[in-house]
Amino acid sequence: MPPALTQSHVAPPSSSTLSHRFSVAPMIDWTDRYCRFFHRQLTGRALLYTEMIVADAVLNGDARHLLDFDAAEHPVALQLGGSDPDKLAEASRIAEGFGYDEINLNVGCPSDRVQSGRFGACLMQEPDLVARCVSAMQAATSLPVTVKCRIGVDHQIPKDVLPAFIDQVAATGVTTFIVHARMAWLDGLSPKENRTIPPLDYDLVAQVRADRPHLTIILNGGIADLDEAVAQLDRFDGVMLGRAAYERPFILSSVDGLLFEEGTAPRSRLDAVRAVAEHADRNDTPIWRYVRHMLGLYHGQKGARAWRRRISEEGRSDHATPAWLIEQAEDMEAVMAEAAS
Repeated sequence: MPPALTQSHVAPPSSSTLSHRFSVAPMIDWTDRYCRFFHRQLTGRALLYTEMIVADAVLNGDARHLLDFDAAEHPVALQLGGSDPDKLAEASRIAEGFGYDEINLNVGCPSDRVQSGRFGACLMQEPDLVARCVSAMQAATSLPVTVKCRIGVDHQIPKDVLPAFIDQVAATGVTTFIVHARMAWLDGLSPKENRTIPPLDYDLVAQVRADRPHLTIILNGGIADLDEAVAQLDRFDGVMLGRAAYERPFILSSVDGLLFEEGTAPRSRLDAVRAVAEHADRNDTPIWRYVRHMLGLYHGQKGARAWRRRISEEGRSDHATPAWLIEQAEDMEAVMAEAAS
């Protein structure tokens, strides 16, 4: 049985409010619950994704530790890794009890660890298995099930592989695909190199989307900023940013107005820091859990290097309290104001 819900959980938003127009990518070791809470202070509309969580870990480990999140993170999707339909189905059923808005299957991660476990990007070579996995997941949960994939792996020919892969998986009823528009080289490139070296092929993904208007195709990979994200919406149903959003998180403050045309003023950096600090204080959470995701908050501003140094070097010290974090941000705001005067 799924763990009992805590009072921190609320029902997920209705499907009409769940939008893939803009999302922040699942990133291992980065998009944990503390990162997502911080990002949510900058954008109310972006769809946030967890790190990839392996189905075996959910079934055999501490599911509450792995899956628990704050209600403020909605809308939030869980990304699962695995290749056993029964295990993925059970993990999806458990996850629904925690109140997620979507379950996503990882068919894109190229690390050695996922290859040895026969999941991630290597599943691009086994569309039959992927179809069985998502069918089982859909049968186990009422949540939407989506797939994040590459355009191919190793010596596959993307223009042949990607359309066929999407058609076979879509036949199960999956309607939303997030496509990282690069090949994954499982032999010869590290996971880090796989994020940058294989060339991008947006045109291929755009053609797949144009030929399948009944599907929702989200573009991921190499999108550097929100201007480029907006430009890509002419050809895609949505865009997903990864490193750009994590390394320069303040760009998220413009998402609601620029991509969702909301009239509310963007939240300031200082407002976001105060919200995070108050949340940490209220929940008695060590501030370093949030601070490590905030190094790039003042990217491009005068004093940004000092900000990064202070919070990275002092973030785990005894004096690194929520009040301390607010003081660091107030100092930065003063430096910025002086530079602007």
